[in-house]
Amino acid sequence: QVQLVESGGGLVQAGESLRLSCAASGLAFRNYAMGWFRQAPGKEREFVAIIKSSILHYANSVKGRFTISRDNAKNTVYLQMNSLRPEDTAVYYCNAGLEPTTQGPYWGKGTLVTVSS
Repeated sequence: QVQLVESGGGLVQAGESLRLSCAASGLAFRNYAMGWFRQAPGKEREFVAIIKSSILHYANSVKGRFTISRDNAKNTVYLQMNSLRPEDTAVYYCNAGLEPTTQGPYWGKGTLVTVSS
């Protein structure tokens, strides 16, 4: 049974930083593309970043501010978020799949990030 558990969300002010973590279990972690998506209130879920081996993709809205990384020894993927903006406020979800070009079938329950102005 695949489980993805996010942590690290919280309330910060604009310009500050947060690091999200997603601990994975029940899958061959190093073989999977790990991604972050987010859903703001009243909006659809959107792609943020994804990583598989040396492949990295970011949404234009977070390029230069967010960095995705992974530790295969710990089965964990991270999202370092710098220079946060109020429009980054959302529930952030971890995602796992075999291909880095599309969202995978496994989701965490999400962690809330709130950025105040």
